[in-house]
Amino acid sequence: MSKEKVQETNQQKVYRARQIAEKFGVSLATVWKYSKDRLITPIHVTSKVTVFSAEEVHKLFGIA
Repeated sequence: MSKEKVQETNQQKVYRARQIAEKFGVSLATVWKYSKDRLITPIHVTSKVTVFSAEEVHKLFGIA
């Protein structure tokens, strides 16, 4: 899947941390800080794969 596309998990659109960083111009560390500060909720798909709801990410960055 292309890095530019939003992935879907059980009909929910999600981003990987690196996709958020690249798309919104923040560092990967900032994405994880947002998660730690509970600004976005991590969804653990596997022990090594974490995604974030596209809806939550868009709200965080002020995108409708």
